[in-house]
Amino acid sequence: MSEQLGQLDPVGGGDPIPLLKKELQIGRRSHCDITLRFPNVSSHHCLLTFKNGYWFVEDTNSRNGIKVNDVRCQQKYLLPGDTLSIAKHEYTIEYEPQGMEPPPDDEEDVMSMSLMEKAGLVSRKRDRETGRPITPKPKPPKPPKVIETPDDEALVWLLDDPEEEEQEQDESTS
Repeated sequence: MSEQLGQLDPVGGGDPIPLLKKELQIGRRSHCDITLRFPNVSSHHCLLTFKNGYWFVEDTNSRNGIKVNDVRCQQKYLLPGDTLSIAKHEYTIEYEPQGMEPPPDDEEDVMSMSLMEKAGLVSRKRDRETGRPITPKPKPPKPPKVIETPDDEALVWLLDDPEEEEQEQDESTS
């Protein structure tokens, strides 16, 4: 049998959920490592990974998101005793850290998500297998429009350079 790496204790009571693998998919589907059969939990809601001796949670494009200690986030290291909210279901994580140093500070890159994504109004496309965000390829810039035969006098007037006209007038008067 696998060594238990910790457990999730439901806040308000219930059976603890043992954390038996170093990577656990949490979601509503039966093939997830931890199945939460609630309608507000996404089919593949989040991923728990044991990294450098600490548990790390990452939202995998869920509709209702995750929170750590009542703060909505996309990803975060979890310390023993932290509260993890999956949709609106709260769990306290209990485990013994195995890392020699504390996990890195989770300075979230503020430019990594748009405000619409942060608010949960739109979602970024994600890889179906890994659940990781797909970075869209930048579109090539559009070439400038070239006007080949300006027939309209107003357009010609707008396109003319006033400095060239002054030079032409100076040359014709001298």
